Parts: sequence; structure tokens; C-alpha cells
Amino acid sequence: MTMTVRRRAFASVAAAALVAGGAAGFGLTEPMTQAYAQALPKTPIEAPEHPPGSFANVVDKVKPGVVAVKVKLDNSADDDDDSAGGPNLQQVPPQLREFFKRFGQGGPGGQGGRGMPQRGERGAVGSGFIISADGYVVTNNHVVDKAKTVQVTLDDNRTLDAKVIGKDPKTDIALLKITESGSYPYVQFGKGAPRVGDWVVAIGNPFGLGGTVTAGIVSARGRDIGAGPYDDFLQIDAPINKGNSGGPTFNVNGEVVGVNTAIASPSGGSVGLAFAIPAETVQTVVDQLRTDGKVVRGYLGVQVQPVTKDIADGLGLDKAKGALVDHAENGTPAAKAGLKSGDVIESVNGAPVNDARDLSRRIAGLKPGTEVKLAYLRGGKSDVATVELGTQPTDAKVASRSDSSSGGQARLGLSLAPASEIGLGDEGVAVMDVDPDGPAAAKGIAQGDVILDVAGTSVSKPSDVQAQIRAAESNGRKAVLMRVKSAKGQTRFVAVALGKKEG
Repeated sequence: MTMTVRRRAFASVAAAALVAGGAAGFGLTEPMTQAYAQALPKTPIEAPEHPPGSFANVVDKVKPGVVAVKVKLDNSADDDDDSAGGPNLQQVPPQLREFFKRFGQGGPGGQGGRGMPQRGERGAVGSGFIISADGYVVTNNHVVDKAKTVQVTLDDNRTLDAKVIGKDPKTDIALLKITESGSYPYVQFGKGAPRVGDWVVAIGNPFGLGGTVTAGIVSARGRDIGAGPYDDFLQIDAPINKGNSGGPTFNVNGEVVGVNTAIASPSGGSVGLAFAIPAETVQTVVDQLRTDGKVVRGYLGVQVQPVTKDIADGLGLDKAKGALVDHAENGTPAAKAGLKSGDVIESVNGAPVNDARDLSRRIAGLKPGTEVKLAYLRGGKSDVATVELGTQPTDAKVASRSDSSSGGQARLGLSLAPASEIGLGDEGVAVMDVDPDGPAAAKGIAQGDVILDVAGTSVSKPSDVQAQIRAAESNGRKAVLMRVKSAKGQTRFVAVALGKKEG
């Protein structure tokens, strides 16, 4: 199953990130005092409403609505030359192919690591579930991508032809329709998001073993595993393996709370780290696919990046939250609403924005033409912009970028000159040399870059840079924020910690 590989790539990425997490314990205070620091609430903990004695009733209720998905691949789905007969890398997102080539085939038998479809010769298998009596089926996009024909096998062992109604690669959701008319058993989406610790049941087609049932709990929510621009996965510990891709995760009421999509595994088998697309996301995508055959997303027209601690210090913010506007594209809804470089978007329609990726998800979840209110900070003052969203172009101008700079120390370690004097443009201060051991180098500033502004003020000569640094120091800032243009013309914000000496 080709996409097992792809998801495994996610898995490996996710696993590496998850290892960094630690565990916190509670310690007892000394008996001399009766005050308990950070004491837990004394409210009695109620016993679970659904103890894990048996999930048989839930399974009996929902299992008829779960299907196995089998596809035959078209000629464009030839194996990648580097796969050595292994999973088809053409179905793997471009940003993950190189990762998979390096790490994905290290397991037994060259297997990769997403909890996805099992790949046979010129075909693949996965899982899915019926959502309506007339035979609409939800699965993963990577299960049916490049499919020449699609079939679904029901719980009663009937195998029926199906057609692809629509696909959304950005969320990895696809909608199928059983071509034979009839009334089919179906399942329903949950009305609310599960909580961490809730029991869940996964049903699918791992290794071609249709109708396999596993159980576990929701381990975490809001996981970003690098699978796509709108990652917001549920993490579950129900055993998920190759072939489970596209299958449902149910709550104890028999409602779908997620679509199983990826696993984190060094070997290809389940290690208790599986990821499911939340039902809320799936429903939104499926509704558009069912109506229009495609997904259209709202478009703001800004490039944004996370607000790191250094950037927050440079802007005088209390917390490193929100999305920092790098620039608003000309003629876009953001530009028309007056958003500018250096603004920090804090909320959308009153809902707080945690980071740049959160902003991207919120905007993409709205339809073009929707009017939204964006609360933002500019120069330390709060304001609100009313924006009518446009239609997101295919090249996704709303970008969530990671700041290449991280962690700054004492000195800048730069030699500067007016950009106009060395032929690098009419504005800004050019970086002539960089101390490789200095904080500016660590921040990603390189020779040939141009510093456009410092602390929100345009600069044209080295003394302007020094003046803004001194002003920031006098205002008690711990860092100074600079907007830097690279030699390729791309701009970004860089926060450099203030210290003993500027260069």
C-alpha cells in the first residue's frame, strides 16, 4: 500500500517532534504548612460513563457502514525510480518525498510509515465509511488519488463499483459515490469534538483484513504533523496500520469523530501513535465536494509568520501569540482593508488566533465573500479591520511561514552600508559582511541581505539602524525587530536580542 509510506513519513516527522515532550509530576509540600501550591480541584472525579468492558454494542451499530476501498491505478501512478519497487511516491506530497526516500524505506520490507493504504501491484487498498443511504462514501484522498477504477466492499461482502465525486489534497479527504442504486447502511458525524481521554473505536481494512476493530483513547488534539497547510489532527492510541487510511474513528455513541490518516512508526506497524482528521473538518470539506465537486476556500492575501518570543519582545507584546504580517499582496482583500507589514493579527471574528497556521486554518474554513473582523496590533495600538474574503488562488498566497531565525544573543555581528551606494536598491541598508559566530548569522541574516526597517521605522544608512537599536534599548525592549529582504527578493521579519554591543 503506497500511502502507508506517505503517512509513515508523517509519522516519522511527528514522532521526532513528539519525543521532545516531557512529563510533569506533582510533588508533595512539606507537612509544616497547610497551604497547597497549585492544588487540584477537590471536586470528586466521576467514574467513566462508558467503562472499557465491551464496545460490542457500538461495533454492532456502526460496522455495517464501514467499507474497504480498492483501487486500480492509472498509468500516471508509476512507481518512483528511487522506490525500488516499493510504495508509489507519486502519491506522496512533494514536500515529503525526499524525507521518505531518506527514511521511509528503512523498516522491514521497505515499508514506510503512514497509517495508510496497503499497496498491491498496480493497485492500492484503504478504508472508508458510508455517510448517506444513497451511497456516498468518505475516504482519504491519497487512497484514491491516481485511481483508474474504484470499488468498495461492504460489511456483507458485496463488492460494488464507485466513482470519485471530488478530492481535496490539502486536507486529504475524498468523496466517493457507489454507482449501484440502493439503500445502504450509513454512519453519522459527531455533533461535538471529543475530549482528550475519551474512548474511541477505529474500524477499517488493515492489511486487507476488512472489518478489523481496535479501540483506544484520544491522546491529544490539534496536532500539526506537517502533512498539509491545515493540519489539526486528533492523536489517538487505537492501533492503526496500513490499510486503515480513510477509515472512521467513532466515539462511544457510534458517531464519527475522525478519519484515520497517518501513523507515527519507525517500523511500519502500530506503536500507539495515530492521527485522524477531525470530523468537523471532514464535514466542511465533504459538504463542498458533494455540492460542487471541489473545495473553495477564503482568501485574505497576506504572508504571515509566527510570533516568536524574540519577536514578541521586539514588539513589546506580553505573549508570543498571533500572526505577524510580513506583507499584504497588492490588490488583495488584506491590502484593501489596510493591513500592513508589521501588524499582528490577534483574532478573527472574536476568536483568538494562536499562531500563523491557526490564522490560515480559520480563513480557509470560511467561504469567499464572507465578511470577517480582524483584530490586530499596530505600533502597540489595537484596531479592527473589516475584510471581505476573496477566493483562494491555486498557488495559495495565504502562506504560513516559519521564521528562519531562532534565538538571538548579544551582538548583531554585521557590517552595513547604504543599499543605494552598492547597487542593491533605493531603500534599506545592505549587509556587507556577517560574523559567522554572531547572533545575526544564527538568525539567518546573510551577506547581500537588505535591512528595510528596524522597529517599524525605515532605514537607509547604518546610523539609522544604530539609532533604532538605541531607541529600543532606552524603551526597555529585550529585542529589536527588523524586516529583511533576501538576495532573492523575499522579505521576512527577524528579531535580534539586544545586548552589550551592536555591529
